[in-house]
Amino acid sequence: MGHHAFALSLIHKLHFFIGIQVDIYTFNIAINCYCRLNRVDFGLSLLGSLFKRGFTPDAFTFNTLLNGLILVDKTPAAVDLFKKLMRMREIEPDVVMYGTIVNGLCRTGNTIRAVILLRIMEEGSCKPDTIVYTTIIDSLCKDRMVDDAMKLFSKMNEQGIHRDVVIYTSLIHGLCNFGRWKEATEMLKEMLNSGIAPNVHMYNVLVDALIKEGMAKEAEEFFDVMTQRGVDPDVVTYNTLMDGYCLHGHIDEAMRVFNNMVDKGLHPNVFSYTILINGYCKKMKIDEAMHLLREMPRRGLKPDTKTFSAMLQDLDVAIHNVLINAFCKDKKLDTAKALFYNLSSKGLHPDVKTYTMMIQGLLDEAKELFVKMEQNGCLPNDVTYNIVIQGFLGQQKYHEASILLKEMIGMGFSANASTSSLIVDLITTKGLDPTLREVIKKFMPKDSHGMHDIE
Repeated sequence: MGHHAFALSLIHKLHFFIGIQVDIYTFNIAINCYCRLNRVDFGLSLLGSLFKRGFTPDAFTFNTLLNGLILVDKTPAAVDLFKKLMRMREIEPDVVMYGTIVNGLCRTGNTIRAVILLRIMEEGSCKPDTIVYTTIIDSLCKDRMVDDAMKLFSKMNEQGIHRDVVIYTSLIHGLCNFGRWKEATEMLKEMLNSGIAPNVHMYNVLVDALIKEGMAKEAEEFFDVMTQRGVDPDVVTYNTLMDGYCLHGHIDEAMRVFNNMVDKGLHPNVFSYTILINGYCKKMKIDEAMHLLREMPRRGLKPDTKTFSAMLQDLDVAIHNVLINAFCKDKKLDTAKALFYNLSSKGLHPDVKTYTMMIQGLLDEAKELFVKMEQNGCLPNDVTYNIVIQGFLGQQKYHEASILLKEMIGMGFSANASTSSLIVDLITTKGLDPTLREVIKKFMPKDSHGMHDIE
């Protein structure tokens, strides 16, 4: 049931308070619980206790520890432990143990090493199963090695190894990413003829591929196909379709899909709202975007874990950025400022995009915002520097522009085309201004057009 901490508490009570002797099975459960709680270090400590009590760890013990090491991104340590077990020959690695190491290698981008391990399995007594092949084929597809994945898939067929919807989905996704539609279609037909029913994830892959090809209408037709085969679209399916419509400027179509999703009894998530808010802002329909922004808390879209909370905060800032940008472009600067300062009251931190947009919209307050930005630990990028320098030059604040230009160059950034053009234009009209001359000397090379006029 996933209540690992409670299970550990029960084991502790059984042993220390009730006096029930702990056996190898209980040790394995405790080790597994610690690994699931990302405390593989405690699990390894229990392994030492297990040896002291005279127990012999079995394959399950080591499988659990190997998986625990991989879960905390210690795949090299897991591989070392696996190699040690192979050398000692006290434990005969089973297909689960091999599969665990293959998964760890693929997760860390070591697909080729996983393939080598697969060859060892094929030549040895412990033959690879569907899970091992699926893991490697999926990793090959993600590494854009689709042809190698296809060869491995054919080998599975020759050896009579069962192929499931997961492995077909990986291959179809890989083929779609390369625009190999004919092969992807043939593979889908092969899967259906084999009696393997597509699941919602496969349909999501196909919908996403069609969307990327600009075929939103065709993607929506898949909804009917899904329903006819007894597979209901999920929130991911609807979000993908909505995103496709928004990317092509069809916000009304995206909203229609959103309403259909709600009518089907599905609950939109934060990504659903982000897609629509972004779409409305690109169309400068700010009122609709604000309505959706206010609706989100009423939907109960609140983070429930630390990780998810951080993700939602990033998304919340991104949503505010979209709105602030739209209000600045629409010259509704008071509303943009209200949204900007509302971020802090909500415990959110403006990012470099937020500050840059505010500076661009409020050039009169650029200096104050630039200082505030650095004080809050948000370092400006090249876009920020160029916008502020352009603002200073436009306001004839050449001394400030000179200081900032020097700082920008020191940070490894350079003036963009707009800044360069502005400086060149100023050479002819303000060339004799001493402060401006310093700006130009710092920026323009000796042989630049107009430079000889001010030397």
